[in-house]
Amino acid sequence: MRFSLTLILLPLMLFIASCSSIPEKENNQYELNIEIQTSKKNKEMIIERLLKKDILFSLRFDNEDSFKLENDLIDSDMYYFCDSFIQEQRKLLESKVFEESKDKSKKILVIYSDGYEAIISDLKKKYPAELYYLLNEKNYKDNAKDILQVSSSISDYSNISKLDKNITIQHSPRIRNDISKIYFVTDYNLGKTVVPTFRNYALKVDFYSSSEIFHEANSLKKLVDFEGTYVPISRNIIEKIEANKNVETIKKEIEKLIINDYLTIEKIYQNNLFKDDINLETTSSNIQRNKCIKRNFPLWQISTSNFANQS
Repeated sequence: MRFSLTLILLPLMLFIASCSSIPEKENNQYELNIEIQTSKKNKEMIIERLLKKDILFSLRFDNEDSFKLENDLIDSDMYYFCDSFIQEQRKLLESKVFEESKDKSKKILVIYSDGYEAIISDLKKKYPAELYYLLNEKNYKDNAKDILQVSSSISDYSNISKLDKNITIQHSPRIRNDISKIYFVTDYNLGKTVVPTFRNYALKVDFYSSSEIFHEANSLKKLVDFEGTYVPISRNIIEKIEANKNVETIKKEIEKLIINDYLTIEKIYQNNLFKDDINLETTSSNIQRNKCIKRNFPLWQISTSNFANQS
C-alpha cells in the first residue's frame, strides 16, 4: 500500500502538535518518539513502517537539532550503525578481493564506470599494482575483448580456420593468464550487460561486486545476468525481497529494511529492551548499548536457481 505524504503527513503532524501527552498505553505496549530530518521519500517510508507496528509513537520532522538522514539510505550514515549499508559492503569486498588469499603472481582486475572515480581513486592509492579500467559504455564488448586480451586468440582461430574450411575446429578464446579476480564497480544499467560479456570469456575467474550492481532491478529473477558473482548480502535480505511480489526496485526494498532497523533500534533504546531477543532485518548482529552495529555481511554467490541458498 502506498502512502501519500501530502495526505497523511499534515493531519498526522497536526495531531501530534495538538497533543500535550501520549494517550494512555495498554499493558506491554511500547512507546516511540522519533525526531528526524530527512527527505519526503524517507518521511513517507518512516510513516508507512510506523503504521504497521503495534506501538504508540510521536513523530517530528521539523526539529533542526534532530538527527539528519540523507535521502540515499543505502549510502547514508544511519544512526546506530558503524558504516552505511554500501560502505560496509565495500569494506568487506576490499578485504576479500584485495587482501585475502591473493595469488601474488596474478593481479586483480577492477572494472568501473563513470560516477565511481572517487572510490577507484581510493583503491588505486591502496593497491597501485592492480589493473583498473574505465569502461566505455558504447564499446564495452570491444573493451572486454581488449582488456582480457582475447582478440589475438580470436584472430589466431580465424586464421587457422581459413587454412581448410572443410575442417571444424572447436575453439574457446583464451584470456590473459595474469588475472585472479574481477571486481565490478558499476550500476545496474551497465552491469547487466557488462558482467555477462566478461563471463563469456572469463569462465574460471571469480567475479565480485557490491549489491549496487543490481539495485535498480525490479525482480530477483533479473539477477540471472550476474550468476556466480559474489555479493556481500544476507540471506534474510534476499528472502524478504523474494517474498514481496510487488518490487519497484531492489534498492527500495533494502531501504525499507534499513528504516525498519532504525525504528527497531530506537524502540530498543527508548524502552530498554536490550535483554530481549529482537532481530534486525539487515544483520544478525546483537544490539549492545552504546556500541555501533556491524552488519557482518556474508558473501552470497548469486544463484537464481535458489535465491536463499547462500554459500
